[in-house]
Amino acid sequence: MSEITIRFANEQDIAFLDETDRHIKEDQIRKKVADKEILVAAIGDDQLGLLRWNYFWDLIPFMNLLWIHPMYHRRGFGRRLVLEWERLMREAGYEAVMTSTLSDELAQNFYRAIDYKDQGVLLLPDEAAELIFYKRLKK
Repeated sequence: MSEITIRFANEQDIAFLDETDRHIKEDQIRKKVADKEILVAAIGDDQLGLLRWNYFWDLIPFMNLLWIHPMYHRRGFGRRLVLEWERLMREAGYEAVMTSTLSDELAQNFYRAIDYKDQGVLLLPDEAAELIFYKRLKK
């Protein structure tokens, strides 16, 4: 098996992103690809994961989606994808990053394991609590 590569998404990834990321529409995906706000993890030509972000208060990079194909779970690919995103954000001059997950999802344990700190909760009607996480990036 080849080594994993992590890169900015490109036009050739649109079909994969549109099929995988059911949270936003294809035109939004295309804009995020153009704005370099999606990373793709791949082995050879096979995409196995993605990380999509925007900016909280237009100031703090906020990871909206981290997705790894179930066949590749628990192999460190999600961690590598997040760490690469953090490196890129640090290089771009950001001092911190954020993300969130529902309180009934196991992802909260993953984020805590990679030094994200609980910073609050968003309560929406008829949903589990949304846990807000924050991580200060090391210089």
